[in-house]
Amino acid sequence: MRRLLRSPLLWTLLSSVVVLVGVTAWLLTDRATSRGDALKTGALAGGAIAALYGLWLNDRRRRTEEDRHEIERSRISDERFAKSIELLGNEADQVRVGAMHSLAGLARTRPEYRQTVLDVLCAYLRRPFNHPNFDRDIKWGKESRAEAERERLVRRAAERLIRDILPHAGTTGPTLSLNLSDARLDKLGLLGRRVGWFGADRCEVLTYLDLTDAQLSGKFLLENVKIHGKLELTGARFERRVSMDNLVVEAPVDFTVATFAEPPSLEGAKLPPGSKMS
Repeated sequence: MRRLLRSPLLWTLLSSVVVLVGVTAWLLTDRATSRGDALKTGALAGGAIAALYGLWLNDRRRRTEEDRHEIERSRISDERFAKSIELLGNEADQVRVGAMHSLAGLARTRPEYRQTVLDVLCAYLRRPFNHPNFDRDIKWGKESRAEAERERLVRRAAERLIRDILPHAGTTGPTLSLNLSDARLDKLGLLGRRVGWFGADRCEVLTYLDLTDAQLSGKFLLENVKIHGKLELTGARFERRVSMDNLVVEAPVDFTVATFAEPPSLEGAKLPPGSKMS
């Protein structure tokens, strides 16, 4: 009985009847109005109440359906994320690359996953990695060299996807950060991308770190880093503190082509001849 009394449908019907009777009775007080016209007008008023209830009910059903779809999408996304993480440990390099692309696709369609996916890709690049170009003092066999080269290509895919996930410089929206400390990088290019906090302390870069036209809106930490190739800074904008203490670069670096909010810290840095300071 209590449930019935709380029913919106019951109260809508009662309201419709009350409005019908009330409007009809009020119109009948006017002698110029016939009984038929009064009943017709009262019925229209009562029907309007029922129509409003129908609109409310349809809207409620629509929102319930949207919530159900969103819950289902979230469940599918969570399962996709978990499966991709599992596949990152697969022995086959093509499977690992496929898992990375799956994570990147998830980051594109579900913005709330972007920072998490970036964290996962950065964590992959922090995994122990040996390669003849990094470890020349190790004796490499034909099979181990081929395996190292396949892993190098997988890591290149991770580096490209990190760039693709990051927003473009000059745009607004959430700020995404990168933690690449202790990683071994090959070709990391953040060309024209917007990055928040960037930490790559103690990392080693084989070919290049390219920050052309990048917007670095958070702290930029590149301490105790060795870059065998090139550090490209053309058009880069550093909006917070920059620390490159003990940086070692084998190719000349031009700091004059970048914009710094404050002079970068280069204590103990070793730069080759031809480098230009800002």
